[in-house]
Amino acid sequence: MNKSLSVTMDQAKEVLAKVPEITLYFWITKLLTTGMGEVASDYLFENLNPFISAPLSVLIFVAAMILQFKVRRYIPGVYWLVVVMVSIFGTMAADVVRVGLGIPYIASTIFFIVSLAVVLVTWYSKEKTLSVHSIFTPRREIFYWLTVLVTFALGTAAGDMTASSMHLGYLSSGLLFTVLLVIPAIGYLLLGFNEIFAFWFAYIMTRPVGASFSDWLAASRSHGGLGIDKGLVSLVLLIFIILLVVFRGGSPAKSVEFKVDKEKVS
Repeated sequence: MNKSLSVTMDQAKEVLAKVPEITLYFWITKLLTTGMGEVASDYLFENLNPFISAPLSVLIFVAAMILQFKVRRYIPGVYWLVVVMVSIFGTMAADVVRVGLGIPYIASTIFFIVSLAVVLVTWYSKEKTLSVHSIFTPRREIFYWLTVLVTFALGTAAGDMTASSMHLGYLSSGLLFTVLLVIPAIGYLLLGFNEIFAFWFAYIMTRPVGASFSDWLAASRSHGGLGIDKGLVSLVLLIFIILLVVFRGGSPAKSVEFKVDKEKVS
């Protein structure tokens, strides 16, 4: 008899996708994780021995990443745990480059821009796509998370560069990057920007937006901030993240529809 197997888009996304569908809730949660990671990293560094907080953060980050690779589909709690830990780890990476090695923010920003370009070029050369709708193989997932990690480090360095080296302050930096964040949204909706380009442009910008505003909340008044306790800011942001993940965890990203036709079997 003839048998035609057709896998619909909805079925495919449930089986294959390892990342969430890109919705407004995705962007809100992403912004909250960037702010939470920035302030939480500073809080841990200031209130715990760095020789304890840094290895502990790395350990949790690695454990979360292993768990993400072990699961076979998108699980909101696992995915966003990884994003939170990437945010904290990415902030630490950028701070180590600046504070630990004494490299200026502009140099570290350029370094992370080049690193991101290398990752994206390598990803595209191997997979011929940078679409988040195609993250359903281990290699693509490795490229995806490596890109995410570098964007977090880049966003941290860029935000600190504008706030400190360019003397804009945290609030002005947050407003500047918010304007830049709006560009890919308008470009995609009204000007025909390429979807993949618009996504990664916006994704990169969310980091300095969230980090700048969270730094503005937590920085002392003498440094242009509101002086709210870093631990409190981190806790409040974490609560909002948990609420969004629990109640609006979302569906997996929609995979490309495909069809499998079987030859006649008897």
